[in-house]
Amino acid sequence: MVTIKNNPQQYHIFYKISTAIIALAFLTTGIGNLIPFQHIANDMAHLGYPSYFLKILGVWKLFAGLVILLPVSKRFKNFAYVGMMLDLTGAALSRLFVGDAFLMILIPVFISIVVTLNYIVRNKNAAG
Repeated sequence: MVTIKNNPQQYHIFYKISTAIIALAFLTTGIGNLIPFQHIANDMAHLGYPSYFLKILGVWKLFAGLVILLPVSKRFKNFAYVGMMLDLTGAALSRLFVGDAFLMILIPVFISIVVTLNYIVRNKNAAG
C-alpha cells in the first residue's frame, strides 16, 4: 500500500488532484442546478425538493467550488468545506430515505470521503 505519511510532495499532489476533482464536481453540478440540467431537475424532484431549491443549491455549489480553488481566507475555505459536507451527506441521506439503490447512496458518500481527506491534507500541509 502506498502511504503519503511524512511525504509533503505526495500530500501536495493528492491535495491538488483532489481539489481539482472536487471543484469540477461542484462547479458542474452548481451550473447544472442553475440552468437546470434536466437529469438534475428530475433527481431533485424525485428526492422531493421544490424546483426553486435548485437555484439556491446551485449558487452554494458554485460558491464552494470557486472558494476551494481561489486564494481566499481559511475561514471562507472552511465554510466551503462545511457546505460541501452538508450537501453530500444530505444527498446521501435523501437518497436513502426515498429508497434509492445502494450505488446512488454510495456516490455522495464516496465524494464526501474525498472532501474530508482533501480538508485533512490541506490543513496538515497548509497547502491552501
